[in-house]
Amino acid sequence: MKWISTISKKRLKLIVYGFILFGIAVVIRLFYVQVIQHDELTKLAKENWDREIPFASERGEIVDRNGETIVTNKLAPTLYFMPAQNDNIEEAAKQIASVLDLDADKLFEKMNKRTYLVKLAPEAKNITYEQAVEIQSLKIDGLYSGVDYVRHYPYGNLLSRFIGFTGYDTQGLAGIEYQYDKVLTSKEAAIRLFTDAQGNSLPHVDDEWREGDQGATVELTIDLEVQKVVERELSQAMEKYDADQALAIAMNVNTGEILGLSSYPTYDPANFDDVDQSIYNRNLPVWMTYEPGSTFKIITLSAALEENVVDLEKDTFFDKGYTIVEDTRLRCWKREGHGQETFMQVVENSCNPGFIELGQRVGSDKLLQYIKDFGFGEPTGSNIPGEASGILFSKENFGPVEHATTSFGQGIAVTPIQQVQAVAAAVNGGKLFTPYVVSKVVDPESGKVISETKPEMKRTVISEATSAKVRNALESVVANGSGRQAFRDGLRIGGKTGTAQKAVDGRYKDGEYIVSFIGFAPADKPEVVVYVAIDNPKSATVFGSTIAAPIVGQIIEDIAPTVGIEVNREGQMEKQYRWGDPITDRVPNLVGYSVDELAKLQYPFKMELHGEGTIIKSQLPEPDNILEQDGTIHLYLDEKNE
Repeated sequence: MKWISTISKKRLKLIVYGFILFGIAVVIRLFYVQVIQHDELTKLAKENWDREIPFASERGEIVDRNGETIVTNKLAPTLYFMPAQNDNIEEAAKQIASVLDLDADKLFEKMNKRTYLVKLAPEAKNITYEQAVEIQSLKIDGLYSGVDYVRHYPYGNLLSRFIGFTGYDTQGLAGIEYQYDKVLTSKEAAIRLFTDAQGNSLPHVDDEWREGDQGATVELTIDLEVQKVVERELSQAMEKYDADQALAIAMNVNTGEILGLSSYPTYDPANFDDVDQSIYNRNLPVWMTYEPGSTFKIITLSAALEENVVDLEKDTFFDKGYTIVEDTRLRCWKREGHGQETFMQVVENSCNPGFIELGQRVGSDKLLQYIKDFGFGEPTGSNIPGEASGILFSKENFGPVEHATTSFGQGIAVTPIQQVQAVAAAVNGGKLFTPYVVSKVVDPESGKVISETKPEMKRTVISEATSAKVRNALESVVANGSGRQAFRDGLRIGGKTGTAQKAVDGRYKDGEYIVSFIGFAPADKPEVVVYVAIDNPKSATVFGSTIAAPIVGQIIEDIAPTVGIEVNREGQMEKQYRWGDPITDRVPNLVGYSVDELAKLQYPFKMELHGEGTIIKSQLPEPDNILEQDGTIHLYLDEKNE
């Protein structure tokens, strides 16, 4: 018995120790589960119970270089319904349908589904704020308003073919909206409702809010004031000339920043379904390729001057109206020819045979290399969606005829943005900059710059000395040559016209032209270059000189204060009088004259007095402005000097 007793005691001890260890393990496990893992397990449990009502965070805004909003968001709620929380779904459907003007039966069918949460889309997606308020005032059980947004365009269709649009779920589908969709897209917030399996609210469990993230802000190099001017002029040109299409680019010549970019016809990005997809899928300044015509002669001119094969003032050329190259007759636009002329006049007159001569002096290999150095034949790297590369002759196919036609801008295909990039380099001292239109991407909450684009100089294509000669020649084109309708007193505009017959499937279309003009200002120290092309204008006189040149002149005049160009007549070339031009003279300074003295002056202008007094205190137009003879000078009298 004594032996059995000893064994039993040992066993009892082991059992007791086992219970103690088990108890300690249970306590430790409970502590671990209830304290250490409390948050994690609660989160997992809630995920089994929660039902989320999405609250969309705002998609990123698109702004101009000055922070002015181009694209933003407008509140447009979406309705959600929990069938288990409503005892009379049919009546609820009727109430909602009456506010939204919907079919109550179809809405009831959707709301009566056996599911925990119904999104009433598309019927009640992106409703107006006023409709949401009215519906919520009905206090329908189980009905929730989820915060949602639609894109809002404060300036309507301004810049639309570049900006693009978003789709049903605010995903970018075209333009910058598509290209920068990843950074513009937000992470949506939500209200978390905790329910049982049937959708009934759980007692003693509070609803929660899940934070979202707002999309980044995309800041463009575009200046809205410049853009408004550009689009106004293109809109008027489309109407005036009944053109098929029109495009324009304005760019800072010293940085590559695009200040304005436009294509017509345009469309409302909020209603993109109303137009043919070819309109919103084609951003003409980077997509369209065509023969540039005479605007391309700037490249031939730059190459000839850089190679020092011509003296524009001293060298002469006789234009008989055509040049024969390998039995091919290549005509000048002026059938009878320009006769004897200096090469400066060749440039002013846009004489095709004269430019063929310049191209031949440069040589085929060198001219082709200059064309490539100026950026033709490849995308500019602007990162604007849909940019084309253009078409050049290969070295093997660049024979004498191709060499000749290329010299005056025929037989090749380029994009507008390539021309702007190249001409900017020709006049800014020879520096080829990459055009760009997005300056930075910014976190709107922290202000942190996520990415930024800086001016990028690719290479130097000509010397500063050559560039100065190009600027002088192109200013002479505007003062004395084919670009005279772009002339603006005191702004020193230089530029070149272009008139190219449209080619389709390798054949020229009879009577259809693309007329263009590329201008820059001021000619002594360029700040901005502006290119305008009008596709198939219907007019009695279809030339770049008569249609596109005045448009560019007007754009530069109107944007001059915005881009920092001041009126400065020092060194300006005077516009030569041609038969048919209005006779003009410079306005005299009449401030300080008395009315009696005014009567003795003999000027070819009408004088109109305003106010009472005897002394002139101010005048319009101001002194030194150009005014047509028989024009009116408005004189304002000082009432204190009677």
